[in-house]
Amino acid sequence: MRRALLVWLLVLGGIVGLIFLKASRTTDTVSAPTTDTAVISNAAARPRATTALPANLSNPVPPEKVLPSAVTTTIAKAGQPNTPEVTDLTPLTILENARTAIRNYGQRFGGNPVGNNAEITRALMGGNPGQIQFISADAGLRVNGEGELIDAWGVPFFFHQLSGEQTEIHSAGPDKIMWTEDDLVTH
Repeated sequence: MRRALLVWLLVLGGIVGLIFLKASRTTDTVSAPTTDTAVISNAAARPRATTALPANLSNPVPPEKVLPSAVTTTIAKAGQPNTPEVTDLTPLTILENARTAIRNYGQRFGGNPVGNNAEITRALMGGNPGQIQFISADAGLRVNGEGELIDAWGVPFFFHQLSGEQTEIHSAGPDKIMWTEDDLVTH
């Protein structure tokens, strides 16, 4: 019962976030499909336990709105942001796209980027041995003035390296406060 309530609260939070994003939207972005699904958890109540979304909610946006799983091969100068100011993608899609960018980097270079948010973002933006840009404007991935990758609410993601091949990504959620019940988390 408690798990179902948490899922419904997260869905409600996503709907509120979507309404907020649609109200402030100025441009449309579209990306290619993926078959991966986001894994979310209630970070405050159960920091390590994660719950996969039910099949009917596992892809809450049309597939054409999600970043492809293949490695992005656009070459860009290291440290040059290529992200939009506003996106119409849902918070879960943006989180999933951040996860996909990190996985693509890991597949290309044999391990995920490490460091704090700014260091990881720099690596994903072309500051890597191949100068490959893994962050796409079409994926809704935005960078703030400090060079940090931010979530749908403008708060920097928190990256926790679980291993060289697995990174946990935290989004602060609609309340914009990290480590509360509405946080979104993926691996």
